[in-house]
Amino acid sequence: MKLDIPSLIIQMLEYTKISLVIFFLTLIFALPLGLAISLLRMSKLKILNIPIRVYLLIVRGTPLMLQLLFIYFAPYYLLGLSYDRFVAAILAFTLNYAAYFAEIYRGGIESISKGQYEAASMLGFTKLHTFIKIILPQVVKRILPSMGNEFMTLVKDTALAQTIAVAELFRIASNAASRASSTLPYIIAGIIYLILNSLIEWIFNKVEKHLDYYK
Repeated sequence: MKLDIPSLIIQMLEYTKISLVIFFLTLIFALPLGLAISLLRMSKLKILNIPIRVYLLIVRGTPLMLQLLFIYFAPYYLLGLSYDRFVAAILAFTLNYAAYFAEIYRGGIESISKGQYEAASMLGFTKLHTFIKIILPQVVKRILPSMGNEFMTLVKDTALAQTIAVAELFRIASNAASRASSTLPYIIAGIIYLILNSLIEWIFNKVEKHLDYYK
């Protein structure tokens, strides 16, 4: 089968929108969840930090592809329940990336000297006020490079949604490549992923320069 390249590119760009929806929804849910998890992970209460440690070990120690399959199929086989594939994909991506974001947050928070907490306390700041106004801005600046790497990885990982038959960019490329017995659809997909990640890198570089200007 001969490839209609203009039509293929238009179709792949259409399904790139699905990949971007997965990307943005994952960030919307995983970024705040990751912060909450990191704070629980640092809690001195074992009843809080031990379950979080187990969660982090499982999620970071198993493939995202396996997690996608488990989250989508486990409710059906265990409880006889089924739900939308797209919802399952967002849930799996959120739980996976929240774990990685949590460790990045934790590294950033623990890199702040205790003297800053003590100084804020002497000035009458509450713990919450200290964290939001003093600690968090510094953490954000310190974790930007690591976060940038995770954002770029997430763009590529959206391709794994096709594991549970979510139609996104890579699935369209795979189907077209199979029908035409050609690697060209994969090359086009690779270029699209590269463009998206180049844009992310450009944005993070701009943000870092902006923060350096105001430090």
